Amino acid sequence: MLTHLSIRNFAVVKTLNVDFTQGMTAITGETGAGKSISVDALGLCLGERADSGMVRTGATKAEVSATFYIKNLAGALKWLEEHELTDADEVIIRRVVSSEGRSKAFINGTPVPLQQLKSLGQFLLSIHGQHAHQHILKSDNQRNLLDQYAEHQHLIEKVSASYQTLKTQKRQYQSLLEGQQQRADRSQLLSYQIQELDEFALLEGEFHELESEHKKLSHSQTLLEQSQISFHQLYEADDFNALSAVQGSVDRLTELQDHDPSLTPIVSMLTEACIQIDEAANELRAYTEQLEIDPMRMQNVEARYSQALNLSRKHNVQPEALFEFHQDLNTEYKALVQDDSLLEELKEQLLVVESDYRKAALRLSTSRKKSAKAFAKEVEQHVHQMNMADTQFEIVINHDEHGTPHNLGLDSVHFMVSTNKGQAKDNLEKVVSGGELSRIGLAIQVISSSSCDIATMIFDEVDSGISGSTASVVGQLLRKLGESTQVICVTHLPQVAARAHNQMFVTKFSDKNTTETHMISLQESERIEELARLLAGDTLTESAIANARELLEISNS
Repeated sequence: MLTHLSIRNFAVVKTLNVDFTQGMTAITGETGAGKSISVDALGLCLGERADSGMVRTGATKAEVSATFYIKNLAGALKWLEEHELTDADEVIIRRVVSSEGRSKAFINGTPVPLQQLKSLGQFLLSIHGQHAHQHILKSDNQRNLLDQYAEHQHLIEKVSASYQTLKTQKRQYQSLLEGQQQRADRSQLLSYQIQELDEFALLEGEFHELESEHKKLSHSQTLLEQSQISFHQLYEADDFNALSAVQGSVDRLTELQDHDPSLTPIVSMLTEACIQIDEAANELRAYTEQLEIDPMRMQNVEARYSQALNLSRKHNVQPEALFEFHQDLNTEYKALVQDDSLLEELKEQLLVVESDYRKAALRLSTSRKKSAKAFAKEVEQHVHQMNMADTQFEIVINHDEHGTPHNLGLDSVHFMVSTNKGQAKDNLEKVVSGGELSRIGLAIQVISSSSCDIATMIFDEVDSGISGSTASVVGQLLRKLGESTQVICVTHLPQVAARAHNQMFVTKFSDKNTTETHMISLQESERIEELARLLAGDTLTESAIANARELLEISNS
């Protein structure tokens, strides 16, 4: 619950520190005194938009901080733990707005983005403004109020999760479906290209072998002739050959090395040379013997080599990359075929997922219909007490089992009402007057709020348009709600203020230069005077004070 509110240089407030307690607290004061400033300040703490107009004239910045006791607020504690912002059993939210309109937000002293204030705020308090009654005229808001009363969040979460799954599946299916023609065209082209390359059937590394063999066969005659000439000069020539020449040098120098030992290394090298020449000659002879000039083989190699070059140019790839290109085409073609198969699978899965969604939506609808009867009965009971004895209230739920999926189900919710005997029920906005809407709206807000787990409810002049005995009933409703939840109510009605466990008075002080707003907690005698003022105006008579005392005694009995 809210335990403390501190305001500095906000609007007409220079400095304000207010402690709040459990139960119902009424905030009263003169018109224009700034009763709703505390509500506006709390709204700022919950992430509402800030602007420079909020900063008190002459100040450089406005600062608002709110302290909440959260020991029993599981949702808030879990959120703080997830964001590593936990600080014992309290949370302090602070918002600073500069005179230029820039703002900073803090949770337990840690700077945070504005969105986190909004995210945490939903677990701490809810604010019902004086125009909240208009809010309930919209069908979507009526559905949200019913869901809040029904407390079937687990069913809503299942529908939402099923909807997200369905949405994802539909998006994937639609994407594949839209590309089906493109895939078909691409598949046809790939099929032709793959068939052509399959027929050629180039093996991995084959092009390098073809290229090497093509060069060899193209120069086979020259290779043979020059090899034979070289063999002849190295080994076979009778008049002179390299082996004989070197061997002769070895023989001569061997005889001389006895005279000069320094020739020994030279003789060794020449001996080695003889061996090398002899081995080279033998290898060359074997090479020439196996080297064949095969015109048919040359023709085959030439044809395959040329076809490989033609295919590489046709597909705009390097010849040595033609094999890998062929494999890539096969992979792409298989993927396209798989996509078409996946399209059929997705179509079948989509039917299953949509069926699951509609079953979840039907379970949610059943729960809504069950809760709608109890909710409508409670609303009737409350408005009957507020001088609307003939009012009949009904919540109509239309479930469109074939409707377009939505994350909140397939229901449209309508609040139907009849305020006079013999009058047929119709949509809320078509039947009720402004005062009747205020009473029905307040009853709905009180009932739905009592069903949620938020610890603090703020009602900002939601009792406008209500007076007399009806106002007394409204006060009873808010006090009853305050017994289980902290209720802070800004009001101008003495019947409502008298029902509060605590009462605060807002006053405005002005001098020639400045205006300041103050808020003070009233003791019993001060409450009587304030209630008398609300009853009779600024002139306090003994009769008004007596009436105020009686009203307070009756309200607290």
